[in-house]
Amino acid sequence: MLRSDEHSLARFLHGLPGVDAVGLERRVAALQTRSIKGDAKLRGIDLAISMIDLTTLEGADTPGKIASLCAQARRPDPDQPDVPPVAAVCVYPDLAGLAVERLRGSSVAVAAVATAFPSGRSSREVKLADTRLAVEAGASEIDMVIDRGAFLAGDLTAVFDEIVAVKQACGRAHLKVILETGELGTYDEVRRASWLALLAGADVIKTSTGKISPASTLPVIHILLQAVRDWHRLTGEYRGVKAAGGIRSTKDALRYLVAVNEIAGLAWLTPALFRFGASSLLGDLLLQRRAKASGHYENRTRVGA
Repeated sequence: MLRSDEHSLARFLHGLPGVDAVGLERRVAALQTRSIKGDAKLRGIDLAISMIDLTTLEGADTPGKIASLCAQARRPDPDQPDVPPVAAVCVYPDLAGLAVERLRGSSVAVAAVATAFPSGRSSREVKLADTRLAVEAGASEIDMVIDRGAFLAGDLTAVFDEIVAVKQACGRAHLKVILETGELGTYDEVRRASWLALLAGADVIKTSTGKISPASTLPVIHILLQAVRDWHRLTGEYRGVKAAGGIRSTKDALRYLVAVNEIAGLAWLTPALFRFGASSLLGDLLLQRRAKASGHYENRTRVGA
């Protein structure tokens, strides 16, 4: 790992190859023409369901809402018991304990946002206390936000050291680092932020909070996937990617899975290494799955592929 002084970080991060924006967007467009049909589509739908972090992050969240979300996470479609459970439920730290209780005995993990989500604007002491609150409540995954103001101002040491401190506060919990790519401005900055997070110990690099637009996009996901692929080639370690915000249709989810396979590789096509942060995607995946099973669509507005 690099030393966390400004000179070492800046020299490494600014020495990364620039992103060929035209080539990147051309490849994204080419991959979007891929078509997944038949049994492969059904397998893709089930895989996407198993990769979802079913999320509610609203000020009006109640214990009843969390209980209902956890029940859905365990059994997404009560009429189809072969539908896999989702990967995790993602909530605010003060509700993590309730989610842990409701999900006990299942394979569904509990993730909690921390570090003054979604803005990241608070003292480090408060951010670490936020993280510890979630971990002590039983969350096994922590989704932190980076200080985008510090990053864009060039204070790379501050961002690096904060990720390191949060990682330490996580203990055994996995750390997902939210870059909020829609605020970073350029593809080159997204690449630098991805590598900064990996160097600081992120288990997963995540696109966005879902609270701003643009959130996750396919070009940005390509950059994150390239980063974890190259990290593995360099170190032998596997790190994951989470696409969050704006992914609502089955068609989009399958496009993301194609990107995962083509950019990072088959090893990343698992909930351990790729996730969707979504609140509405599950509904369309289930609709499309039922349509595949029955041969017709339900009498409701069709979304997705």
